[in-house]
Amino acid sequence: MPADRERQLILNVQEGSHDAFRELVELHMRRVYDLAYGFVNDHDDAEDVAQEVFVKVYHALKSFRQDSGFSTWLYRITANSALDRLKQRKRSVARFVPMEESHLSGIAVSQGTDRGEESILIERALHELPTLQRAVVMLRHIDGFSTKQVSDILKCSEGTVKTHLHRGLKKMRKKLEHLKDYGS
Repeated sequence: MPADRERQLILNVQEGSHDAFRELVELHMRRVYDLAYGFVNDHDDAEDVAQEVFVKVYHALKSFRQDSGFSTWLYRITANSALDRLKQRKRSVARFVPMEESHLSGIAVSQGTDRGEESILIERALHELPTLQRAVVMLRHIDGFSTKQVSDILKCSEGTVKTHLHRGLKKMRKKLEHLKDYGS
């Protein structure tokens, strides 16, 4: 979407247009959901986070000054909301199933990996990363944000982003190499 069109939609929302807000939601819902899912690794939670994000955006958009890009602002809200959801989840019940206990561990590798199976293994390795490393890898390599944009979204320095990106990718390579060796 051209930046001018997005700015106009934001101005229309600030003036009270529900149709303009609906259009903004439709334009960004998929990426917000995908980012949330990358953090929480659960479809229901990702849907809840996305809904919460757009409620927050609706209430805060009137004071949005457009100093930063709308997408950066939106994804910062999404990242923070998803991290809050993870904290809530940790306080209630731990739902993480270690790869060794999963029924899928090694099945795809031992039977030869095709594209779909490879994606599953990459996603699994990604979700085994610590939260901040996972967030940085997702934002940088999946969503295509620059290091500067990732640092703005996560409210940390570019050096911190680079460190977590390096460590996260290194852990993923090691995990995927292990899986490849396991399947040979």
